[in-house]
Amino acid sequence: MGGAKKKSLAQMEKQQVQQDSDKKPEPAKKSKGKTVSEKRTAGITLPNFDDPKFTGELSKMAALTPYAIATQFNVRLSVARDILEELERRRLVKSVGGNARIKVYKLAAA
Repeated sequence: MGGAKKKSLAQMEKQQVQQDSDKKPEPAKKSKGKTVSEKRTAGITLPNFDDPKFTGELSKMAALTPYAIATQFNVRLSVARDILEELERRRLVKSVGGNARIKVYKLAAA
């Protein structure tokens, strides 16, 4: 039934000029932001719990949540949850709140 209307001569000429200019190779522009290839994946390995650096970093944090651990040590959230559960088993941290989705911990010595 309908369809696009016929373009005027001026519009057709502009379109043709635009297509001709698009065919010419332009110099590559430098991008200022990050590219997708620079994105790094989070680690999966557990850190050494006996390392003084690890416990020192934990003592600097006010509240220990899986998100805070994941961002601080560059690990996935599931690994961060495992870290907190292991620390709770070793009685280095104590659960102070949260719900079924997220738990909040604090250092047992603090």
